[in-house]
Amino acid sequence: MKVTFPHMGNIYLAAKAVFDTLGVEYVIPELNNRKALDVGVKHSPEEICLPFKIMIGNYIESIERGADTVIIVGSCGPCRFGEYGELQMKLIKRLGYDVDFVMLDAPKDIGVKEFLDRISKITSSSKKSKIEKMMAIKNGITVINLCDSIDAIAHDLAGYEVNRGECKRLLKEYKDKALQSNGVDELINILKEYKKKINNIRIDKNKQPVKVGIIGEIYTVIEPFSNLYLEDRLMDFGVCTKRSLTPSWWVKDLLMKSFKLNSLDIRRASLKYLPYYIGGHARECIGETVLGQRSGLDGAIQLFPMGCMPEIVSKAILPTISKDKDFPILTLVIDEMTGEAGYITRIEAFLDMLERRKKENVLYGS
Repeated sequence: MKVTFPHMGNIYLAAKAVFDTLGVEYVIPELNNRKALDVGVKHSPEEICLPFKIMIGNYIESIERGADTVIIVGSCGPCRFGEYGELQMKLIKRLGYDVDFVMLDAPKDIGVKEFLDRISKITSSSKKSKIEKMMAIKNGITVINLCDSIDAIAHDLAGYEVNRGECKRLLKEYKDKALQSNGVDELINILKEYKKKINNIRIDKNKQPVKVGIIGEIYTVIEPFSNLYLEDRLMDFGVCTKRSLTPSWWVKDLLMKSFKLNSLDIRRASLKYLPYYIGGHARECIGETVLGQRSGLDGAIQLFPMGCMPEIVSKAILPTISKDKDFPILTLVIDEMTGEAGYITRIEAFLDMLERRKKENVLYGS
């Protein structure tokens, strides 16, 4: 067995930790790029959303490098993502590739026994003991928590750094070194080392940078290629960013859903505007917006792929929140045809507006 998986943010590093511990062969696709997208666009239904197309490009690249098993998380909710597995399996088979798909749906949706059976299918080729297999999961969670923590600190400090670009440089360094690491221990040590480095960068607390929340559909928010490296661009502008949707948040949210204790703060914050789950992460988008305004952010940017129905609903609600809370929100809808120039222009105009508002608030003491 040689497994592969789609890219989504830092998940590839957590997967590396898991499979290195298990001793299972794996193929990590190249970091998402235009080539992967073009392959996905060529073979996917035209009306399907951007994440689907990028994932197909990931699969085909990995399969051509020897992968025979594709792992993908699933969803039994009303969002189209719930159909991804079946659609992608049929599409890949139709292209003539003989591979297995392992769908990791939530235990509450498919039952604990079925979930464990699917996990055991992945670990069947591992010769490790049960304790070592459990350690593999622990290592994966440790890695994704460290990655998300480093990213969050760097994006928060980017507006205060004395040497512009230092946070961005350290982010790139740790990801490059982590990917080239030999073994789980080395990988985790690299992450711990860079967390210290990020925490120790020189900052100027007298600065008053613009602070922006990143909200929207989870794949487009987390995967930098899909959002044209929005967070990197905001770091270049000296903007602090915050986003709640991360792979580590997703794992915690998934585990707590069985007890209905998931994301209590977000659910409470969304009650007035969207009290129900309607699929995707629409409710999280609304709740994060309210929480972001309360925490002192200057504005928010909503991201979602063309045709994403849950986020279209969110988009319709956000203007009301913006008016009620006097909280600016920019919505960016993305697909493979999105032009970079127009995209950047809209972001720059939004940031200029936030900066003017911030200066006026300071000047007039509001």
